[in-house]
Amino acid sequence: MQRTVLITGASRGIGRAVAEQLLANGHRLCLGLRDPARLKGTPLESECVLPVPYDAGQPEQAEALVDAAIRWAGGADALIHCAGILHRTPLLFADGQEAELEELWRVNVMGPWWLTRAAWPQLRSSGHGRIQVLVSMSGTRVKGRMAGYPVSKFALMALCQSMRNEGFDHGIRVTAICPSWVNTAMAQWVSSVPSESMTQPQDLACLMGNLLDLPNAAVPFEIAVNCALET
Repeated sequence: MQRTVLITGASRGIGRAVAEQLLANGHRLCLGLRDPARLKGTPLESECVLPVPYDAGQPEQAEALVDAAIRWAGGADALIHCAGILHRTPLLFADGQEAELEELWRVNVMGPWWLTRAAWPQLRSSGHGRIQVLVSMSGTRVKGRMAGYPVSKFALMALCQSMRNEGFDHGIRVTAICPSWVNTAMAQWVSSVPSESMTQPQDLACLMGNLLDLPNAAVPFEIAVNCALET
């Protein structure tokens, strides 16, 4: 089945790999990007791809992204949230770090919430809507001294569960993707796991592409992807 898929965070990393995989799989893509010009000269510069300026921290841009997909393709039947930020804000944050916590909440939680709300009528009317959310293992357990980031991801996991509850009877299936370390720019500071031992973005993209082909009765809600043994 060819789908029209809304994807955020496709400028780089996991989002870029997902977009390239889904394009190769024959889907049409409406990509929400901070800088759509970054697609020029890449495989995503295609007549099957619509780049749209989008900032996950700006609620009005959620409606604009969905409206663009409606004008371009008549709607959308899948939504993949890959946009997100990382701040290593600890529990005992310093004065002035409150802005980091507010940004984590706005981008990692409210961004997907606003866009899901805007796209909901399209997903519901299709009868086979799909939502995939890049949550992270940090949405299932907390390691080390980071607090702000995992708190935002735990909230995002709760949002996924709310999406699932709201949409299940309307054919909308939600999957929370929870990888540990992925070989992207966001993980460059990690020294405990070599980059070649991390999960690769292309492998996640393959997994997420396959999920779109599953029937309603076989879509998993939560997928943990571990590059190392979790204890």
